[in-house]
Amino acid sequence: MIDPKLFDDFSKRMADSMPRGFQTLQEDMQRNARATLEATLGKLNLVTREEFEVQQAVLARTREKLKALEARVAALEVKDK
Repeated sequence: MIDPKLFDDFSKRMADSMPRGFQTLQEDMQRNARATLEATLGKLNLVTREEFEVQQAVLARTREKLKALEARVAALEVKDK
């Protein structure tokens, strides 16, 4: 799915943008931002690049087979007439 480091980097940047006097608040904010981001992205139906490329290849092969079958059907229809 999505690289967990992305969550860490995002939540750290959010926490670092707060004044240093709020260290406890920063830590809470970092945890909450990470949890919120993970929950939000977890609801999305995302796939990895590898899964996408595999499905793309399957679709390309299916289209090739469909073209071949359509040509055969067309040839058979011409033959029957």
